[in-house]
This record gives sequence, C-alpha cells and structure tokens, in this order.
Amino acid sequence: MKLSGFAHKFGDNISTDLIISGRYFHLRSNLPELAKHLMEDACPDFINRIKPGDFIIAGKNFGCGSSREHAPTIIKMAGIPVVIAKSFARIFYRNSINLGLLPIEVDTDELQEGNNLEIDLLNGRLKNNESGKEIKFLPPSPEMLKILSDGGLIAHIKKYRRIEI
Repeated sequence: MKLSGFAHKFGDNISTDLIISGRYFHLRSNLPELAKHLMEDACPDFINRIKPGDFIIAGKNFGCGSSREHAPTIIKMAGIPVVIAKSFARIFYRNSINLGLLPIEVDTDELQEGNNLEIDLLNGRLKNNESGKEIKFLPPSPEMLKILSDGGLIAHIKKYRRIEI
C-alpha cells in the first residue's frame, strides 16, 4: 500500500487543543463544521492549504494534552490519512488507530513544508521526492493495516462482529 501527498509541517508538542481549539467545543456534534477549524490556532489558513491525501508532519509528542477523540477524527475528515511525527502522545496514537488515522513515528528533521512525499506502508519507507532521500520506519502490523483499512476499530468490529485480525 502506497500513499503520496504534500507535507504540512509543525513543531513539537502539538496539543489536541492546537489541533482543534476548545472554543469550538459547542460544535462537537457537528464534525464537518468542526473540521473546518483544524489546526487553526497553529496555522490560521491550514484548512485552505491542504488537499485530500496530504500529510501532517510534526516533531515530538504530537497530540498531547487531552484524550479528545475529535482531534484524530477531524484530521481524517479533512482528508489527511497519515500523521508523521517523531513521537506521539500515547492516547492520541491509540485514538488514531481506533478511528482509522495512521500515525507513523519517524525522524522528521529533514522533512520540510511542502515536500512531496511517498509512503510505502508495507516496506516501511518514506521517500522525500524533493531530496530523493528515504527514511525507514517500522511498518504497521498486518493487524493494524486491517483495522485501518476497515476505517478504525469500531468499523472493524462491526464488520466482523468481533475482533478479527
């Protein structure tokens, strides 16, 4: 499975409140409207800059702060299938898989805003088409890929009426 898109880079400690500000809490039952405010406090025009298939790139501790499931949900709703970061807050990492958003841990120092990237999930390779460099990462397990391809853990359980891996 291969994915390609453009990088939108952020730094370390991107909290769930930067992903979606708490001031939009009243929109939590209207996810399409909530998704219009994705990353707004970190980059005011972010939602207008992205295209389906693009990637969020970040430093350490992406998704820290709260266990707000809305954060990975609206990233996925905005058309971003993967977040690539040096590390993730554990609850965000788990919520992402549960909701069908792929988190990839890899050194992001050499990736820049706007880089055209290709991800080979099966072989654990991230290629920067700007520099030609490849970065290896631990590929998702076959079980994780199955859960993600089903749209997340809940969709996976509904599909199989049990945990089928």
